[in-house]
Amino acid sequence: MRIGLARRLLAAGLVALVAVAGCGVRPSGVIIGGDPPSGAVARTTTITLFLVKNGRLSAVTRRPGGRPLFPGDTLMLLAAGPTPEEQADGLTSDIPPAAGPFSVTAGRAGHVVVTLSAAAGDLSSLAVEQIVCTVAATTPESPVQVTVVGAGQSVGPRSCPRRR
Repeated sequence: MRIGLARRLLAAGLVALVAVAGCGVRPSGVIIGGDPPSGAVARTTTITLFLVKNGRLSAVTRRPGGRPLFPGDTLMLLAAGPTPEEQADGLTSDIPPAAGPFSVTAGRAGHVVVTLSAAAGDLSSLAVEQIVCTVAATTPESPVQVTVVGAGQSVGPRSCPRRR
């Protein structure tokens, strides 16, 4: 019995090998292509943060360089406040630096939950709008609803008033 089984397996293997070898690929000559790509690789990664100017939200575009940022990393930049150049333009942030680190979780379609390290209820309405609009700018879905959660408190869901 063992010899018959071995012969059948060998025959099946040979049939499979012949079928794969004859798959219809024909030989060809050498195909010469153009020169390989060269030069610097352009990174077009930009992020949009919503800072505050004269008591209103103001969109700011930054090119952080390096790897693309996750939404939580983007919110950490927001909590760090404006750059010296942005400060010179009169931009500020209502988000306290102690609000980070942030965790951003996608929920059902079009809904995002931002968890922060501070009490969500202690944030000003402008700070909540900064978070909501910055998260909305990182989310391909539009409109997006954002709920801000922290220290057992919840604010939202809200959508960015600038992206409706």
